[in-house]
Amino acid sequence: MRLLIMFDLPVDTSADRRNYRQFRKVLINEGFLMIQESIYGRIAINKPAAEFMEQRIAKQAPPKGLVQSLIITEKQYANINYLTGKDPNVLEDKFERLTII
Repeated sequence: MRLLIMFDLPVDTSADRRNYRQFRKVLINEGFLMIQESIYGRIAINKPAAEFMEQRIAKQAPPKGLVQSLIITEKQYANINYLTGKDPNVLEDKFERLTII
């Protein structure tokens, strides 16, 4: 499973910019990798784990702006079509790298 977090946060005031930076740091500290600017993804071992992570992120979301989540399967994620650019092929973002302890 993959949990994708997509956000559009205001950066008009210094408080908004601080909220943006803090939310981004929360995502990185929770193991999310940037897919595109303002789109972060993380591998989860199953749907309950993805839903649990989704709830944790929801608690940390800033009060202003838009934060969305999407849970998809690895097969769905693998079917991404690159219309422009190319697949970055990052090893850290592969399911094979997932280690269950």
